[in-house]
Amino acid sequence: MPRSIPPGPLSAPGTPCALRSIAPLAGLMALALSPSALAQSPPQSNASPTTLDALQVHGQRLRTLDAPQHTGSRLGLTQRETPASLQVIDREEIARRGARTTREAFELAQGAMVGNVPGNPAVVTLRGFSGNTVSVLHDGVRLGASTFVARDVDTWSLERVEVLRGPASVLYGEGAMGGAINLVTRRPSTDGVAIDGMFGIGSFGTRRAGLGVNQPVSDTLAVRVDASGLRADSLYDIERNAVETSTLSASAAWTPSETLSMLLSWQHAQDTSTGTYQGVPMIAAEDAIAPSRVVRSADALVIDRATRHTNYNPIGAYTSARSNLLRWNTTLALSSTWQLRNDLAHYRADRDFVYSDDWRYDRGTGLYARGVQRVFHDHRFWNERLALSYDGPLAGRRNRFAIGVEVNDTDFINPRQSGLTTPVTPIDPVLGTFPGADSDAFTSDQVFRTGLRTHAVFVEDAFNLTPRWLLTGGVRYERIDLDRAIDDRISGARTNFAPRYTPLSWRLGSVFDLRDHLQLYGQVSTAASPVSSMLTLQTASGRFDLSDARAAEVGLKAEAWDARLSLTAAAYRIERDGILTRDPANPTISVQGGRQSSQGLELAADLQATRGLRLEASATWGRARFDELIEAGGFDRRGHRPSNVPNGTASLAATYRFASAPVSLGASGHHVGGFYTDNANTYYVRGRTTFDAWAGYDWPRVSLALRVRNAGDALYGEYSGYPATHVYLGAPRSVEMTLRTRF
Repeated sequence: MPRSIPPGPLSAPGTPCALRSIAPLAGLMALALSPSALAQSPPQSNASPTTLDALQVHGQRLRTLDAPQHTGSRLGLTQRETPASLQVIDREEIARRGARTTREAFELAQGAMVGNVPGNPAVVTLRGFSGNTVSVLHDGVRLGASTFVARDVDTWSLERVEVLRGPASVLYGEGAMGGAINLVTRRPSTDGVAIDGMFGIGSFGTRRAGLGVNQPVSDTLAVRVDASGLRADSLYDIERNAVETSTLSASAAWTPSETLSMLLSWQHAQDTSTGTYQGVPMIAAEDAIAPSRVVRSADALVIDRATRHTNYNPIGAYTSARSNLLRWNTTLALSSTWQLRNDLAHYRADRDFVYSDDWRYDRGTGLYARGVQRVFHDHRFWNERLALSYDGPLAGRRNRFAIGVEVNDTDFINPRQSGLTTPVTPIDPVLGTFPGADSDAFTSDQVFRTGLRTHAVFVEDAFNLTPRWLLTGGVRYERIDLDRAIDDRISGARTNFAPRYTPLSWRLGSVFDLRDHLQLYGQVSTAASPVSSMLTLQTASGRFDLSDARAAEVGLKAEAWDARLSLTAAAYRIERDGILTRDPANPTISVQGGRQSSQGLELAADLQATRGLRLEASATWGRARFDELIEAGGFDRRGHRPSNVPNGTASLAATYRFASAPVSLGASGHHVGGFYTDNANTYYVRGRTTFDAWAGYDWPRVSLALRVRNAGDALYGEYSGYPATHVYLGAPRSVEMTLRTRF
């Protein structure tokens, strides 16, 4: 049946204010992308699904809106049918754009700002939200808050990255207010034996290698193994900051009959960073040797170019993580219309954070005071999801329906020590040695033990009201039981609390075919998120409920010129209630009465301009603010922008393949707007524009690519650290050569 969904009465009385406020934007986008501006196709003559073939021109493949996706729905909807903004970054694009790690892959997401904070690697900001309000999934499973499970590891084992912008709690539970990012791994295939490899070398002593083998065992069974590794003296050209990552995955796909299929997969990932990069601390402008314009601050603090490569961690500081993910997926066709799917996952991770993460400049002494932490994670998680789905007629129309249950269990043990070590000079610091666990430097020594049990039931439906009009909806109810104990190993005191949360999330959406390959969509949805990370919730926050969000989105999805041009546009507004604030009558008391909002526009285009030239462009504008927030001391932050939220992004990439030779050239420009590092908006990091360039040569089974990153060698801040006076600087200019083979 056609892929469709209508706008509905978006501005009708009683519509949520978030939706009413963006309804006029829908009209503007509809005018900008009116049918007369797009190539027309003959009207559909029946109710059968239409699949567009991927356009191939000299090896370049355009993404189409009919490409399969799984992140935006459990009903097997295409991108065109999904009433949300969904971007699929496939394996080919990841390689073409040179994304070596998950952080670099996340940077390909339209509208995203990404940082590499050691305690929260590959942290993403989407639609005005960041941290644990943007979920990172592994093959459709949320293993925990992204601030714990997202690691900056190699992309070799990935088949694609799916980015769903906007609230997704109806699909993945608490969290996911700004969006969800799904890392989809490579799967076995019975199509034939396939071997591919990769080797790369680059600046800062970077070496990278990968190998993948797909082996059919029979007509019904295939196995696959992928291995990769990356080593570098530093990905950011920082002193004493060696980085090493490795991944190993194995999977088997078995289809014994037309009605039954199974996939068993295992993945091991490991990463280590010595002398972790904690960003560059600000310094008084009068004391800087080479003050830069990276930061604008109210108290005359700046980033000093002279400390661009300096690492203030004591000798012996490091971070590391080791994880294993085991999954067993079974799909059983009960009939031509009914299907049963079971997903079972088990995850185990151990993480170490032994570093100094807080360097504060003392104007009186001219030194950086340094904090130290020893934090460890023992993380165990399993998840069981069973869903029954239907795809068939209802009242003479196509209806897709799914109902299911999900149960998961988390055990989390978190010993943590914190304290102070010796201060250091900004230039030529005497780093000293990282203090041992029994050192007097640690003034806080606690063990957090957390049990988290979630039971959920969900329902989702997509019904064709007419051949051109599709209505979708979904609801998810959760019961979350948290059992938390905090032991103070210095005082001997123990604190226990065990709250229960029962969030109800829902989504109602519609897509309408204005004409073939031109869809207008809209949706309203809700989401829930804890006031801080659930696994590390402090005693004072244990009495608070989850915060709530309401969102509305309208947009257009279009293809023209025989699918040579793909266009998407979206306007959104998200309102979040229940964030922690201070009681106006008594600022020493925290209450759950704060509010924040975010609204914006997103545009993206992908054009095969000629047989050899491909152009990709995107632009986003957003305004995020606190509508109600009082911080300690009674300071009113109303109207301020949340930290690490840019005011917009833009990107443009061009790739040209010569017809007379197997040579390709490419270049891209990427702009991210400025952002603040604190809710007081005291420290402003100016926006930046960076450029990459690459050239490639293809033999029948081998390709060679030369890439230059940050070609202009721009000095810029990409994210802020734990104290507001830390800024993570982007990597300097670098060069990389990569060889890929296919057999």
